[in-house]
Amino acid sequence: MMARYELGIDAAKLDAIDMHVHLEVDGHGHGSLPEALTEASAKYFKAGDRTPSLDRIAELYRELNMAAVVFTVDARTQLKHEPNNIPELIAGAAKNNDVLIPFGSVDPRTGSEALQGAKHQAVELGARGFKFHPSLQGFDPSNEQFYPLWETLQELGLPAIFHTGQNGMGAGLPGGYGIKLAYSNPLLLDAVAADFPELQIIMAHPSVPWQDEANSIATHKANVFIDLSGWSPKYFPESLVRMSNSVLQDKVLFGTDFPLITPQKWLGAFAELPLKDEVRPKILKHNAVRLLGLDG
Repeated sequence: MMARYELGIDAAKLDAIDMHVHLEVDGHGHGSLPEALTEASAKYFKAGDRTPSLDRIAELYRELNMAAVVFTVDARTQLKHEPNNIPELIAGAAKNNDVLIPFGSVDPRTGSEALQGAKHQAVELGARGFKFHPSLQGFDPSNEQFYPLWETLQELGLPAIFHTGQNGMGAGLPGGYGIKLAYSNPLLLDAVAADFPELQIIMAHPSVPWQDEANSIATHKANVFIDLSGWSPKYFPESLVRMSNSVLQDKVLFGTDFPLITPQKWLGAFAELPLKDEVRPKILKHNAVRLLGLDG
């Protein structure tokens, strides 16, 4: 039987917590995405090594004195492609629990199976949150048919990361590989946040072209956060930088989208942003410590 994940992170000793790291290939060489999507996104992001193992990811973050939230996405219905082995991902994080924090994933379009899967991953396996990608999974998170799933996550008391904004996945392919950008409009999450006030929602990425909507929701809803992954900070929308420095300083979270962007590259550009000295440690670590319950 695989070991259940238990938190082994000493947050006080860390320099940062990366809220957004993908495991692209599992221990059996199975890719998280169909090959056409992997190739197109590598070209879009100009990424180097797309497929580090979980142990290699742990090694890298240990060297950087950081922790990382790791996950994959279950989009089996939309992509007709099985996800990475999620129990194995959580077990691998358990083995590296000094630096890795595993999030689970279920395909919302599988109905009651998704509810059971979420409970199993959280209760039996020890997942510390969940990852969704509405465009990749082909669903509208505000549609009430998915409300039982959000109810389940709220009862479990675990946060959920949702991809928002522009998609590197499918970029440049005919019809964008059938991936619909509208499902990643952050406004769809406003309804979820309103109807499930105890569910902590993380809107992943600068939400281009809907950054003002994301800023507004994160300002309005106490249970909504923004992670800053997927873009080099030098390309962040000006409104996001300005509000991260003021009203959103307790609501924004460091994230890279590794292996698509390395922590070193992200942090180099982050250092150039016009942010107050007291805001930087909140973004890099303190907001995540509070959100993930790492403060004991």
